[in-house]
Amino acid sequence: MTAADQTADTSPTLRGSVPPVREWARTFAIGICMGSADAVPGVSGGTIALIAGIYGRLIAMITAITPDRIWQFLTAFVPTNGGVSVRDALDVWDDVDGWFGLALVAGVATAVVVVTRAVHVLSKNAPTLLFGFFFGLIAASAIVLLRELSFESAFQVGVAVTGFVLAFVLSGPTPFLASDSLVVVFVAGAVAVSAMILPGISGSLLLVILGQYRRMSDVLSNFIDSLIGLLAGGSLAQVVELGTVVVTFILGGFVGLFTISRAVRRALDRNRRATMTFLVALVVGALRAPVYVVRTEVGFSTDVLVAFAGAALVGAALLLVLDWYAVDLDLDSV
Repeated sequence: MTAADQTADTSPTLRGSVPPVREWARTFAIGICMGSADAVPGVSGGTIALIAGIYGRLIAMITAITPDRIWQFLTAFVPTNGGVSVRDALDVWDDVDGWFGLALVAGVATAVVVVTRAVHVLSKNAPTLLFGFFFGLIAASAIVLLRELSFESAFQVGVAVTGFVLAFVLSGPTPFLASDSLVVVFVAGAVAVSAMILPGISGSLLLVILGQYRRMSDVLSNFIDSLIGLLAGGSLAQVVELGTVVVTFILGGFVGLFTISRAVRRALDRNRRATMTFLVALVVGALRAPVYVVRTEVGFSTDVLVAFAGAALVGAALLLVLDWYAVDLDLDSV
């Protein structure tokens, strides 16, 4: 048998590459949980991955996806140099744990669509309860994270102040972030998605800080509606308009996942405590965002304050129960 025959024999086949349905279902279910967590501020999909025991595999998958492997995968389907090679594509696909990633992304996307629909409805009909609930989630998340930090140097304190001030300022009226610029959408996607893989830090929380959380929830819900409406003779122009925003956000997310997230990982490797202090300070500073939304759109009265506080208590209790029963978050292991 020649070397070429041996290589052919050991190359993966499509049937042998696809994992069992049970493994697909488990990964999809974890993706549902991660997406549900990441779709609300204060809860981290990275924490869910840690709880489910797939965090290391997730990071390994993201790290394995490089420009060279992407190029090898795409060129395997180009009919040159011997023709299309499904086996070569499967080699790359298996190297990056592609089936795992596909099932996980499908679960995350499904959950995000469902949760953002709920947010879209509640933000119009019950903004006080919605943002009060978010305030409780963010506040409890800050408590959980601060519990794991110790301030050991003046530099760490300075980093904390910087993170808090940055989040506090951005969570208020910011004309540039309030614009409809696709640049803002792209940056928001890059920042939010890159944070989704960090335990304790919510990508949606960063969207709240950037003033894009409600906008993207509304855009995604309206985009799904317009797609459904298109089947019944709706407007193609509306699909294109909303789809442009959605695609821009997704492209930003891909860029952020393979650039910003890696920069954050390097920062964690270089100075873990200072980096986590900055990220946790962002969470604390973001507490201004839900208060600002309710104050400007509803106005605080006794009834509004009671409703806001009640919803906040529910949100805080939910996250603290999750923290109590799920896992003891160790920032040194991130």
